[in-house]
Amino acid sequence: MKFAIALFAPPHAPSSRRALRFAEACLAGGHEIVRLFFYQDGVHSASVNVVAPQDEPNLSAEWSDFVHKHKLDGVVCIAAALRRGVLNQEEARRYERPAANLAEGWELSGLGQLHEAAQMADRLVSFGGN
Repeated sequence: MKFAIALFAPPHAPSSRRALRFAEACLAGGHEIVRLFFYQDGVHSASVNVVAPQDEPNLSAEWSDFVHKHKLDGVVCIAAALRRGVLNQEEARRYERPAANLAEGWELSGLGQLHEAAQMADRLVSFGGN
């Protein structure tokens, strides 16, 4: 089965951990993840600047490791990311910001990528949000 996964919650939210464990279980079960799409506060999970308390897992780093390890299509909504200060090198230059903080392996793109993922997948599963 092909899954698209959308995450709307920040990395410290329980739904972020549930989404990651679901994604791991999908691959372990022989399924395919066609795209991970992070939207709203979920974009923070793609930032290299998230610092988790020492007694909590660093889900932002875990997400980045997961995307890198499995060579997944990790997409971050550009509008939500800009609003929350998550920038790649190009956007940091465009908006004259001193640094980029989008983790390696993630790409900024529009909501059309979520729509396309829903069309490519057998199931779109979303976590978090209001």
